Amino acid sequence: MRWLTSFLAGALLATASLAAQGVTPDSTARPITLQEALDLSLKVQPGMVTAIGNQRNAAASSRSAIGSFLPSLSTNWSAIRGNNSRIDPTTGRPVPAGYSYTFGLTASLDLFTGLRRAFNLKATSATKDAADAGLISQRFQTMLQTAQAFYAVLADQELVRVAQAQVLQAQQQLDISSQKLRAGSATRSDSLTSVVTLGNARLTLLQAESNFATAEAAFGRQIGIDTPVRAVADTGLPTLPDTSNLRVEALGAAPIVTQADATARSARAQIWTARSQYFPMINVSYNDARQGITSPSVSTVFNDYSETFSWRFGLSWTLFNGLVREQQQVSASVARDEAEAQAADARRQVNEQFTQYASALNTAWAQIDIAKSNVTASEEALRVQTERYKVGAGILLDVLTAQSNLTQAQVSLVQAQFNYLIARAQLIALVGHKL
Repeated sequence: MRWLTSFLAGALLATASLAAQGVTPDSTARPITLQEALDLSLKVQPGMVTAIGNQRNAAASSRSAIGSFLPSLSTNWSAIRGNNSRIDPTTGRPVPAGYSYTFGLTASLDLFTGLRRAFNLKATSATKDAADAGLISQRFQTMLQTAQAFYAVLADQELVRVAQAQVLQAQQQLDISSQKLRAGSATRSDSLTSVVTLGNARLTLLQAESNFATAEAAFGRQIGIDTPVRAVADTGLPTLPDTSNLRVEALGAAPIVTQADATARSARAQIWTARSQYFPMINVSYNDARQGITSPSVSTVFNDYSETFSWRFGLSWTLFNGLVREQQQVSASVARDEAEAQAADARRQVNEQFTQYASALNTAWAQIDIAKSNVTASEEALRVQTERYKVGAGILLDVLTAQSNLTQAQVSLVQAQFNYLIARAQLIALVGHKL
C-alpha cells in the first residue's frame, strides 16, 4: 500500500505543477465590453467588407441604369502638321506648311429601346434593395458571431471558476480525510480516494483553462485584435423579451426575407428586359466638326474655323438572331421562378428559426431559475454531508457524491445562462433589430 500511496502523491504533485502552468488572468489584457466588440467586428470581418462592396456595386449599377436615359457625349481634338505647302486662295501665294486643327463633338440618344431601360432600372433598383438588405443581414450575422464568441469567453471563464472551486473542495476533503486517518477514525482508502479526487479536479481545471484560452483567442480574432483581450461582462442578464408580436414582424421584415423579396423583384424585371429585344430601337445622334489653321481659342474655333455638322435618326430591329432571344427569355423565367421559390422558402425558414430560437430562449430562462435552485440545494447538501463525515456519521462516498452534484449544478447554471444569451442573440439576428 505504501508504493500506491507514494505513486498517487507523486501524480498529485505532477498535476499541481501542470495546473500552475495553466492559463492565468492577464493583467495587461485589454478589457472589451460587448458593445465595443460589436463595433470592432463590424469594421474588420471579411463578410462585412464583402457586403459593403456588394452594396456599392449595386448602387453603381442603379446609377448607370439612370444614366442610360441621358445622351452620350464625346469630343475630340487633333493637331496635324505636314511637310507640304499650300496655296492661299486669296493671294495666290504659296503658304509654308503649318498646323491644321480639328475639333469635334458627338451626341447620341436612344429614344426608344423597347422599354429595356425602364425595366433595367427597375431590376437594378431591386438589386440595390437586395444588397441593402444583405448588408443589414450580414451586419446582424456578424454581431451574432461576435456575441457568441464574447459569451463563450464568459462561459469558459465561469467554468474555470467552477473548476477552481472543485479543486478547493477536493483539497479540503483531502485535509479532512488525512486528519481523520491520523486520528484513527478513517481508513487509508478514504485518504487515497481523496487524493484521486483532487487529481481529477485539477485535471478538470487544466482542461477548463485550456478551453478559456482558446475562447479568448477566437474572440480576439473575431474583433481583429492580435494582443490579449479580456471580455467584460454586463452587470446582469438581460430580461426575457416579449416575443408575442415578433413572429409576424419577422415574417414581413426580417433581413433575409427583405433580401429574398428584392431579389425576386429584380428577377421579374429581368424578364421584361429580355422581352425588350423583340422591339425596335430608335436612336438620334448629332455630330459637329470644326477645322482651321489659326491657333485655337474660343473665338477662332467658333468664328474662323469651317463647320460641318449632321443629324442622324436611325431605327434598328432584330427580326431573327438564331433563337438567342428565346433562350435568354427562358433563362430569365427560370431565374424568376427560382427567386420566387427562394423568397417563399425564406419566410418558411424565418418561421422555423423563430420557433426554434424563441423556444430555446424561454427554455433557457426557465433552466436558469431551476439551475440556481439546484446550486443552492447542492451547496447545502455538500455542507451537511461534509459535517456528517467529520463527526463520523457519514461516509466519504456521500461527500463525493454531493461534491459531484454541486459541480454539475454549477456547470448547468453556466450552460443555461450561455444558452439564454445565445438564443437571445440569434433572435436579434433573425428579426434584424434589438429586443
